Amino acid sequence: MESSSWQLLFALGMGAVLGLLYFGGLWATVASLQRARNPALLFVISYVARMGVAVAGFYFVMGDRWERAVVCLLGFLIVRFLFTSRLRSIGLLAKEELAP
Repeated sequence: MESSSWQLLFALGMGAVLGLLYFGGLWATVASLQRARNPALLFVISYVARMGVAVAGFYFVMGDRWERAVVCLLGFLIVRFLFTSRLRSIGLLAKEELAP
């Protein structure tokens, strides 16, 4: 059975939401590392939580269709591109630090 256009649009939107959660969580973690008593523990806990949410979200969205997984990944990567572009434009990320 093929994935309908609505299912693919849903997968794209969910990929964007997962990207916002993942990269927003990463930004919040990095921003709070200097204030943390144990920055390594904070980073590991944040990583496990972000990966858990992302993997579970991809699994939920994918169901049994690879097409939905690809479109979900596309939404995730679009958010990554927009996030890094925005950080570069406001001067918080140097052009050499992270290639798109």
